[in-house]
Amino acid sequence: MEIVVLIKQVPNTTEVKIDPKTGNLIREGVDSIINPDDTHAIEAAVSLKEKYGGRVTAISMGPPQAVDALSEAIAMGVDKAILLTDKPFAGADTWATSTTLGKAIEKVGKYDLVIAGRQAIDGDTAQIGPQVAEYLGIPHVSYVAGIESVEEGRIIVKKAVEDGYQWLRMPFPCLITVISEINQPRPFHLARLLDACREKAPIEVWNLADVGLKVHQAGLMGSLTQVIKTFSPKSKREIKMLNGDVRSQVRELLSQLKQKKLI
Repeated sequence: MEIVVLIKQVPNTTEVKIDPKTGNLIREGVDSIINPDDTHAIEAAVSLKEKYGGRVTAISMGPPQAVDALSEAIAMGVDKAILLTDKPFAGADTWATSTTLGKAIEKVGKYDLVIAGRQAIDGDTAQIGPQVAEYLGIPHVSYVAGIESVEEGRIIVKKAVEDGYQWLRMPFPCLITVISEINQPRPFHLARLLDACREKAPIEVWNLADVGLKVHQAGLMGSLTQVIKTFSPKSKREIKMLNGDVRSQVRELLSQLKQKKLI
């Protein structure tokens, strides 16, 4: 099997703060990690390779330091990695991002399965996987909680839905996005991680021209949407003490809730 896994390096959101003056995320001094859902995508891809044979290629779009995430992916068992990094890629929305990733997958050539995490913790859109599939013109299933089998040029997956699961079958090539329920990601293989840190890892760096895009098709210029401002919502709390016996307090509480149209 030829498998492509899409990953993203994200800031550790438990530590992210917002600059009150600019409204931008403060990334300085914040550790970056592989997006949690993407670690499950890597594990799914490597497990399929181990069971059915083949090769796994990881692709990530981001700044030069995103090479660290790809190095970690290789340490988990990925065979080859591609970093899409170029100034024109900056500021991309999901449309421009999925277009760039789709172009990269087309350049990779033959592939049977594309695997991505459900969503990234820094955006939470859950749009990239389906949009990449639509760009490539291949079938896709989101919220995959299990891979049942691969046989005769098709895959059977277990999809999580609101009240249970669905079992779906798709022909290759296709795309799936996975949730954490699907597996437990393996730890890094120390020797492979050391090789990656010594720049021995098979990681290629592609720019705008390499994927066959023009400046106006990528990044901020190629985006259909733009973020005007990022800010923390302000919350205001008001405390009011109720006096009197229990009945009068209940009546007063109901009156206040009705006035505020909460009931």
